[in-house]
Amino acid sequence: MDEEAQDPVGRIVSKETWTVEDQQELLKELFTVNDAADKFRAILAQLEAENPEPRGSAALKVGIGRYMLGDSQGALQVLSEATDNKDRRHFQALCYKSLTMYDKAIEQFELARTRGWDSGEIDIAIIELQALCGQLTQAEKALSKLPKSSEDTADFQYLRGLICEFTDRGEQALEAYDKARQIDPAHPRATFRLAYYLDLHGQEEEAVELYKQCLAHRPVYASALLNLAVLYEDIGKNDLAAACLRRILSNNPNHARARLFLRDVEAARTMYYDEDRAKRIARRNALLDTPVSDFELSVRARNCLKKMNIRTLGDLVKTTEAGLLSYKNFGETSLKEVKDMIGSKGLRLGQALEEDSDLRPSRPANVQDEGVLGTPLAQIDFSVRVRGAMEALRVRTLGDLAGKTDAELLACKNFGQTSLNEVRMRLREYGLRLREPE
Repeated sequence: MDEEAQDPVGRIVSKETWTVEDQQELLKELFTVNDAADKFRAILAQLEAENPEPRGSAALKVGIGRYMLGDSQGALQVLSEATDNKDRRHFQALCYKSLTMYDKAIEQFELARTRGWDSGEIDIAIIELQALCGQLTQAEKALSKLPKSSEDTADFQYLRGLICEFTDRGEQALEAYDKARQIDPAHPRATFRLAYYLDLHGQEEEAVELYKQCLAHRPVYASALLNLAVLYEDIGKNDLAAACLRRILSNNPNHARARLFLRDVEAARTMYYDEDRAKRIARRNALLDTPVSDFELSVRARNCLKKMNIRTLGDLVKTTEAGLLSYKNFGETSLKEVKDMIGSKGLRLGQALEEDSDLRPSRPANVQDEGVLGTPLAQIDFSVRVRGAMEALRVRTLGDLAGKTDAELLACKNFGQTSLNEVRMRLREYGLRLREPE
């Protein structure tokens, strides 16, 4: 008995079956152990060796174990043979959620409710899934029907933030996520979504700190580690980026994006770095990112540029005089305004189209990697809004996406600057970028 008390992991493992409480306790104990993933992988291997064709209570243990190691597909196969109770249905729902099969996840959560799972918790889980799969009207309506007392919970504020974020109410989303974290500073989903939102909107330092907070609490999101690695790599901290990626791979050795990115990060360590050139390019890029709305222009010129999806000075240097004049209602007077404006910054129309221009970005070497270009978008962690736009544009692979321009994406219904930032960030993880206009 004393030996079992000294080994809480062994005590849990020796139980005939597991519940969600056992899984949470196991996570808590493993979180303090070195090489936890490897040790738990050995535990699961032993369980599977003892139960080569698990059924009933044994299948529930093995299924939960596979889910904990990130093998949701394998977990579902085993859980289908498990004892049909609320814990089985709960973990089946979590597996479908991790595979972005949200309709099936909702179905399993409802079945968990009929088998005794707390109805209030199920309501929260289903509202989140409705938001994630784009059923925003249903999600907002369901949220409004929750008891008044739930408004003071972190989960409620997180869900409010999620719905606001997906309906382009950014300020309200930030306020809700902040409120969720005031109620529960360790709320992992609110912390992650807040970090992700700030990351997409260029507030990298704040995003880094929030991602780091995500890693201090269970469960540790692989997406938080991956996004943190991207930010570290962007500022040249390749050792920290590699550490994040190895942490993902220690738990899930088959994580394709982490493996690919780690290879690139390690290769970058041996590359020559021209600091002066990098600073010059950084200053130029900051100039090119200046919005045209920062300048005094006539209403006619401003409206024409907006309709042509010309938002920044960078967009203008990739546009010719002929291209501007070909647009309806854009005449010589408007052209002179634009030329004077861009000339005041030492730039000119069409400059990025010239040969040997510093403004022509070079594609990373691995852009020709057919394995990368052929990666299905179904394997990429995109928001529902972006995924819907990709389906509308019949974009199936990373190669298809990299072949699109900013303007082509922005022309898609419900695809705005936030979605464009998300696409750019995801492509950057694979060493790719959107195509420049011809």
